[in-house]
Amino acid sequence: MSTSIASAFHIAVRGTLHEGPAARCGGCVAVTLADRPDGTVVRHGDTVAKAHAPDTDAAELRLRLAVAAHPALAGVLLPPLRDAATPLDGRLVTFWPHGTPVDPDHPENAPWEAAAALLARLHATPLRGLPPGLPPMRGPVKAARALARLRAAAPDHPAARPVGQAWRTLPPWARAEAPYDHARALCHGDLHLGQLVRGRAGSGPWLLIDVDDLGLGDPAWDLARPAAWFACGLLPADDWARFLAAYRSAGGAPQLSAADPWPALDVPARALTVQTAALAVAKATEAGRPLDEVEVAVVDACDRMAGIPAQLGSAAAK
Repeated sequence: MSTSIASAFHIAVRGTLHEGPAARCGGCVAVTLADRPDGTVVRHGDTVAKAHAPDTDAAELRLRLAVAAHPALAGVLLPPLRDAATPLDGRLVTFWPHGTPVDPDHPENAPWEAAAALLARLHATPLRGLPPGLPPMRGPVKAARALARLRAAAPDHPAARPVGQAWRTLPPWARAEAPYDHARALCHGDLHLGQLVRGRAGSGPWLLIDVDDLGLGDPAWDLARPAAWFACGLLPADDWARFLAAYRSAGGAPQLSAADPWPALDVPARALTVQTAALAVAKATEAGRPLDEVEVAVVDACDRMAGIPAQLGSAAAK
């Protein structure tokens, strides 16, 4: 959204929050938390409103909201304040309690164990009893869109070649070119530390947020981003070990709780590395700046991946 549209969204959200007996705005302190093409998020007091991407499927979003509100996911997913999205200016808007996110300035305090335990509980949730017809989780789709953005924004960037070559080493299902039907567990689809919040005072248990990519799929995809960071040297080995140990202790998926989870993690971790690199190069090009140290690291990882065949262990779950 542009600044003017974001301002109009604030006004529209304020009016919606003050309607009817369920009105809640908590003082109407208005803050824009995120403003991207795929979603605008604003906070009014103790309520957060999200305008979803224009191409959001209303039926799929309704199912994802129902899962977030389901008793089986209490203590795992942040439940919405309303059980349905509200149309506003051509966008679907959902409403959520405000929570305190992970502090990006103190990575040493990152709640890796809590994130792993939440994923293990999510993956172990019985599908029976959840709303029928849940869509696939959207991890592969997000990776494919990142590649499309790179090709549109920076096709001639020197980093586009290794990123594209690494992408071509992935099997069709990891590129969203074939059905993703390896495993049927409830997955978040876009796990990173920005997807955790706790109570406004910074206390209480952590919960997962953002159900836009939630759905059925391979649990390996939810562990793929920290796995990729570890493989790229961006996540310390101790943090990765703590994350895996917590996932195992909480009863995570058997193929990921094994002594060697890499056969299951390899392809999704590669896909997340390529996705991260593609977005990094596209955003740097759009901003007219060089790649920073972290961005160079993920591009270098793609360069290495291009010469190493992928392990297809995840496909064993088909």
